[in-house]
Amino acid sequence: MKVHVLEDAQKLGEQAAEHAANIINELLAKQDKVRLVLSTGASQFETLSELVKKNIEWSRIEMFHLDEYIGLPESHPASFRKYLKERFVQLIPLGKVHFVNGEGNITEHLEELTREITKEPVDLALIGIGENGHIAFNDPPADFETKQSYMVVDLDDICKKQQVGEGWFPTVEDVPKQAITMTVHQIMKSRTILSCVPNKVKAKAIREFFENDIDHRFPSTIMKSHPNLTLYLDKQSASQTDPKWLL
Repeated sequence: MKVHVLEDAQKLGEQAAEHAANIINELLAKQDKVRLVLSTGASQFETLSELVKKNIEWSRIEMFHLDEYIGLPESHPASFRKYLKERFVQLIPLGKVHFVNGEGNITEHLEELTREITKEPVDLALIGIGENGHIAFNDPPADFETKQSYMVVDLDDICKKQQVGEGWFPTVEDVPKQAITMTVHQIMKSRTILSCVPNKVKAKAIREFFENDIDHRFPSTIMKSHPNLTLYLDKQSASQTDPKWLL
């Protein structure tokens, strides 16, 4: 694992996007396409904003989406499909996009997503860490055992409060109770993971990431077992962590 602590969220986004672009372009020099997984949420604003500016042959990129609320229409401000379309997909000529859709026949959709993502390995995944330590919507205690690629999960209260705190919903009661998420198993199959985690509200989660062994009560800790993980923090998100872990 490599750890970078940047001055602020903007500097974090710039460096993480540069790293991601370099990985993508190196892969495109030796293979036909790159399969990319993207996170959403307020913590990813700067990284995605910088990534779309990069000189990449986007038509050779196949993008997968991590998660989506059950029953939430795309028109809702909190929809992750809406988020990704407005901040990424509509700004570049992507080759292929696979959205998670929480409406319609969920069983059939899970089967479709699984078929697509398991056709070939994922080359690069940009994975955030939630205030409760979740990755995607794998809230604690996260399922580290399932071999599914996507599944329906119940959202815990801390996760719901994060969504309200970021301004996506007016109250906790307005947050959907369930979501479709990419599983821990599928995330960990990615060849490279860049985890971008800025902002003060993530400081506790980052401290717990470093202080705990791999534990489903702290879902993000599973990423410490990944052979090619780079963690991007800013001074605020790293503020509660013992500096010895950040060297």
